[in-house]
Amino acid sequence: MSGTTASGSGRTAGVPRLTGGGANRWTVLIVLCVSLLFVALDTTILYVAVPSVTEDLRPGPVELLWIVDVYPLIAASLLILFGTLGDRVGRRRILLLGYGLFGLASAAAALAPNPQILMVARALLGIGGAMIMPATLSILRQVFPDRRERAVAIGVWSAVAAVGAAVGPVLGGFLVENFWWGSVFLINIPMMAVMLLVGRWLLPESRGERNGPWDVIGAIVAALGVLGVVLGVKRIGSGTAVLGVTTLLPIVLGVLLLVVFVRRQRRREHPLIDMRLFARPAFGTSVGCIVLAMLALVGLQLIAVQYLQLVLGLSPLETGLRMLPLVFAAMAAGLTGSKMLQALGPRAMVSLGFVLTATAVLCLTAMSSQDRPWLLSLGFVLLGFGFQSTLFGAYESMLSEAPAEQSGGAAAIGETSYQLGAGIGVALLGSVMNAAYAPGLNHVDGVPRHASASAAHSLGEAYKVAAGLGEGARAALREAARESFVRGLHVTLVASAVLLLIGAGIALRLPRRAADSTERAEADGEPAPGEGTAGAAREGEPAPARSGR
Repeated sequence: MSGTTASGSGRTAGVPRLTGGGANRWTVLIVLCVSLLFVALDTTILYVAVPSVTEDLRPGPVELLWIVDVYPLIAASLLILFGTLGDRVGRRRILLLGYGLFGLASAAAALAPNPQILMVARALLGIGGAMIMPATLSILRQVFPDRRERAVAIGVWSAVAAVGAAVGPVLGGFLVENFWWGSVFLINIPMMAVMLLVGRWLLPESRGERNGPWDVIGAIVAALGVLGVVLGVKRIGSGTAVLGVTTLLPIVLGVLLLVVFVRRQRRREHPLIDMRLFARPAFGTSVGCIVLAMLALVGLQLIAVQYLQLVLGLSPLETGLRMLPLVFAAMAAGLTGSKMLQALGPRAMVSLGFVLTATAVLCLTAMSSQDRPWLLSLGFVLLGFGFQSTLFGAYESMLSEAPAEQSGGAAAIGETSYQLGAGIGVALLGSVMNAAYAPGLNHVDGVPRHASASAAHSLGEAYKVAAGLGEGARAALREAARESFVRGLHVTLVASAVLLLIGAGIALRLPRRAADSTERAEADGEPAPGEGTAGAAREGEPAPARSGR
């Protein structure tokens, strides 16, 4: 495997060098981050537009669920396919195609006359997002061969991803309140057009080795496997029974297909993804840390949004503004991540990030039905800084451990882990929340049993049921539902903290410090930097000389 350097002076063996008319690498980083920002925005920006979409297009409950979920579902399932395809045909080429498709799909979504067109447009957005996400990270890996500079770049990249996901509801709330729901998609079109032109001009082309044919069957098997797992997990998160056919069957089939994919890759001379990477502590542990971090916090973030809107009575825009301390703290962690990594090393940085995040989560158990803005702000600051530090250290270790020629596949694994962790987290913590919330509504004075049973499904449902009751019963049900929700939130926070502390223990398997390039090269039987030949950044230049692998 290619080595990396922490010293700031060496280069990764086999990593292409920007030459000729290529843009400055920091300019390339800006282009990649703007691309990622709009893809990340689309994961959450639709949440606040759902009521307007429902009123305008009149989708059924199943159609509405698919409108919201089809984008992350399709994106997650195709990350490995497009990440490895980019390694083969060119990462810039896949990225530019993703820009074009994302812009066209955004136009179709904004002007959708019915739910069916909107669902198809959201699915196309997912395909475009799956092209863009791993390509941005793999190109970043190529244009920043120096590990210290790459750490800075990954810090900026990860901060932008956090900002996009967190600012989505704020921007969506503003657009819906001032325009119409289609405007949340319309803003993508001019930016994707600009990115298509600028990217073609500035971004370097790079690809991995072309030894052997691209494993089309393996890519399809991986896509269907991830699709099955994510679909089943999302159905559990939406409240469907765990043992139901529509949840258990997709998960089982998905897992079986992923097992087939792994076995196939191990047998192939030229696999899509070298499964031996997972045997390396830095790579396998980093992937596990990404999954655990997302598992512990994404479901919690959705519950926090419900708390702010339904318990404290804030508007979508006010809710987004309340969460800005988390965004700014995450940005700070990303921008200072490189210095922290140099000072602490991967093991300490990721472990302490998990511990800080768990501490923040436990502090938030002091939340009640009364608004405590300073407590929330402090908790969100600690949460954002700790969470982003964990993700930064895990992504940096994972990407630095992967060979340069497999950077697209490695980036796809990281992004797939991110999406799987998020999906499982919503299902797991949502189930914990429901189990803790429902018992508090079994017996409410003055409320009929059937009404209490309906109210036990969710706090939003409880408010709808209460609206149809008499004044006394209405007040009693609303108060009982709020108290049960806060109690369930406390239980969920404790469960999340336990998961985070487990993650801190797992992170102890990471290297104490970032191994230098000579150590890695000698361990892998490859020439140290300076002994091999650097590759070319652009099409048409000679491929790097490789040994071993």
